[in-house]
Amino acid sequence: MLELRPVKRDDARPFIREHHRHHGVPTGFMWAHGVHDDSGELVGVATVGRPVARELDDGLTCEVTRLCTDGAPNACSMLYGAAMRAAKAKGFRRGLTYILASEDGASLRASGWQPLWTVKGRSWDTKSRRRVDKHPTEDKIAYGWGAWPQLQKMEAAE
Repeated sequence: MLELRPVKRDDARPFIREHHRHHGVPTGFMWAHGVHDDSGELVGVATVGRPVARELDDGLTCEVTRLCTDGAPNACSMLYGAAMRAAKAKGFRRGLTYILASEDGASLRASGWQPLWTVKGRSWDTKSRRRVDKHPTEDKIAYGWGAWPQLQKMEAAE
């Protein structure tokens, strides 16, 4: 049996550091949710913040910047659902998150999120600023909920 509970930053950060498969702890976030098992053990964390893409940061959009679990069944969909409900209660009009194209998105779809668009994978390494990629460079899929006026404009143009 899983239970949704608030989680403090000081508990969320080490959990993400230990359990996230391909990213570190986000620099900042507005709030976090935790899922605990029936023994009280933290088994999953989601952090929600402002959109990473500046053009989406309109004050009405939030982004799940990290979500990770220890593999507990249904913990991901519980966290995505909680993030959406909390965001709506706070007045956000839409939310998004990104997953790797190799991930299936079942937890997102189960919690009411829809695929929005695909983002071409790329490296942060450039000739003018050399970097070592510490993240996967494969394509990503954006999932979201709420009204997306940008998508309506794109669909009308097609």
